[in-house]
Amino acid sequence: MKTPEKWIIENNQLARTFELNNFVEAIEFVNKIVPIAESADHHPDIEIFGYKKVKIKLMSHDVGEITDKDVNLAEKISSLAD
Repeated sequence: MKTPEKWIIENNQLARTFELNNFVEAIEFVNKIVPIAESADHHPDIEIFGYKKVKIKLMSHDVGEITDKDVNLAEKISSLAD
């Protein structure tokens, strides 16, 4: 499995921190993730901190590791920001 660009493996999860311009943009970014995650029936852990940073963590909890499902969702989330 290849880690998507700009994502790291942290505590057996795919992780990436996105820095937006302000709090409103951070919330809008999270809201854009919702329909993608819902349609994939795969939901990331999301943390908003520092008022404009959003950290996304992905792992297939049912199998306890990173799977293709995580990689695919990570790539879709990246496309929202890159």
